[in-house]
Amino acid sequence: MAATPLMVQTHAMSLNADLLSPINTLAGAPTSLAAFDGSAILAVNVASKCGLTPQYTGLEALQANYAGRGFTVVGFPCNQFGAQEPGSPDEIATFCSTTYGVTFPMIEKIEVNGDGRHPIYRALTATADAEGHSGDIRWNFEKFLIAPDGTVTRFSPMVGPDDATLVAAIEIGRAHV
Repeated sequence: MAATPLMVQTHAMSLNADLLSPINTLAGAPTSLAAFDGSAILAVNVASKCGLTPQYTGLEALQANYAGRGFTVVGFPCNQFGAQEPGSPDEIATFCSTTYGVTFPMIEKIEVNGDGRHPIYRALTATADAEGHSGDIRWNFEKFLIAPDGTVTRFSPMVGPDDATLVAAIEIGRAHV
């Protein structure tokens, strides 16, 4: 993955109504990001048929390393980029668990851009990444680290889960617990 600049922009936001909007798990159970109260959350729009799909391995490694320490990855399947997440909820769950051993929470398939953008992503996309990009999600595997105090840090899809800047931000985000 590409190296990232040393400076990472963050955007402080209270845990507003958009971030706490109701949503369903991939299995269809009602939930919200409030279910992870007190944890740092790495929200990632994911896809099963993308060149970046192998990032699931690194995301699962982050989950395994930090899950017991006030952190969770949350996957948001999205089919808006090259129709690279066409599967049903069962197909997505099976692919993630059998191919990558995913244990982190997966949310129902949503839209992250356009008129149908889910309110959670409406709130997240207000934050700029290190290159100054805010607004629409550019591709699959764009990442948002949400600290328990509501501070959001955005990472380009090309920033891998093992990138030193992302890992350092997770450590800092967990410090807000």
